[in-house]
Amino acid sequence: MYGRNFDWMKCTSMVVKSTPENSYASVSTVNMDFLSLGMEYNPEGTLSKIISAAALYAPMDGINEKGLCVAVLMINDSAVTEQDREKPDLTTTTAVRLLLDKAADVDQAVALLEQYDMHSSAGMMLHFALSDSGGRSVAVEYVDNEMAVVETPVVTNFYLAPGEKFGIGTGQSHTRYDMLMERLAEQPAMDMDGLRDAMSSVSKNNFGEFASTEWTIVYSQDSGEIRYYHRENYENYYSFSVTPNARQRE
Repeated sequence: MYGRNFDWMKCTSMVVKSTPENSYASVSTVNMDFLSLGMEYNPEGTLSKIISAAALYAPMDGINEKGLCVAVLMINDSAVTEQDREKPDLTTTTAVRLLLDKAADVDQAVALLEQYDMHSSAGMMLHFALSDSGGRSVAVEYVDNEMAVVETPVVTNFYLAPGEKFGIGTGQSHTRYDMLMERLAEQPAMDMDGLRDAMSSVSKNNFGEFASTEWTIVYSQDSGEIRYYHRENYENYYSFSVTPNARQRE
C-alpha cells in the first residue's frame, strides 16, 4: 500500500491514465493550476484540450502497472533543486513521468534518476518519495549538487538525508512524520481503509491552516486499485485501476 496527501491551496486536479505501447501503463495526478488553467479549465474548450495535453508531463504523483509509486514533495528551504553535473537536464515533474513509464521498481527508478541533472519544475526545493510492490520505500533528495537516497517508509516535507540539511523543513512536517511513524509502528500492515485513516489523520483540516489537502490517494500496489479522496471528504472516493484497459468506476 502507498498513500499520498497533496496539500495545496484550492486547485483544479486532473487524473491522467497513460497506456503507451512500449512503456508501462500508469495513472497519475496533475495540478492544472501549474499549467495556467486552474479554475478556467473547461473540458469541452479547445484551448483547455490543447493545454491539457501537457498534463501527461506534469504529474505530481502516480502509480504504474508494476506497482511503482512516485510522488514529488516540496521542502521549505531557500535552496532550489538545480543540479549541474554536466548530465542531461530533467525537471521534477517530467522525472515522475519518466519513472512511471520506464521503472518497474525502486532500483530501476534510482538508476534512471542518476543519469540526469535534476531541476525543480516550480522554483522550489523538492524531493521524491518512491515505493515498489516488493516493499522498498525511499526518499530521493538533492543536496550540494548530489543525489541522496534514504530508506524510509514515510516522507513528509523535510530533508531526511544525513548531513547539514537534515531536518530542515516545517515544524508541522515533523509532526506529521512522527504521527505516521507511530501509526505504522502500531499497525505495520494496513488495508486500503486503514491507510485512508492514516492519511486522514495528517490532512490539513487537523492543523487549522489556510491550505487544504486537495487530494488523498490510496494505491494498492498488488491489485492496481486506486482510490482518490477529494478535499478531505473521506466518506466517498473515486476508484480507478492502473491495469491496462481496465474500466474505471466510481
